[in-house]
Amino acid sequence: MVKFNISIKRVYDEWQQNEGFRVLVDRLWPRGLSREKAGLDLWAKEIAPSDELRKWFNHEVGKWADFRNKYIKELNGSPEVVQNFLKDIHGKKQIVFLFGAKDKEHNQALVLKEYIDSLV
Repeated sequence: MVKFNISIKRVYDEWQQNEGFRVLVDRLWPRGLSREKAGLDLWAKEIAPSDELRKWFNHEVGKWADFRNKYIKELNGSPEVVQNFLKDIHGKKQIVFLFGAKDKEHNQALVLKEYIDSLV
């Protein structure tokens, strides 16, 4: 399997044309952000945590370890979604996983990067 060069960034942060293939990995569209301003190449809402898991986590840091484990379990239980996502990002030199949460240390983009990195 191909190794991906993935970075993580908040979707609200400024971006540069050459920073890579920009993938929003949130199930919901970021509040108050236009599609033009987001500068996305792909909105991969299918790979994001389920609505049930997202609502349960509610960005509560005390639930972080459980959220991480539950999200990985969801990813493991959806091999077709993961394979489709890998096809979508295949061949991209630099990939940026974008998220909308304010917390840069506890979000699904970090878990997804770790998960994708573990596959190679």
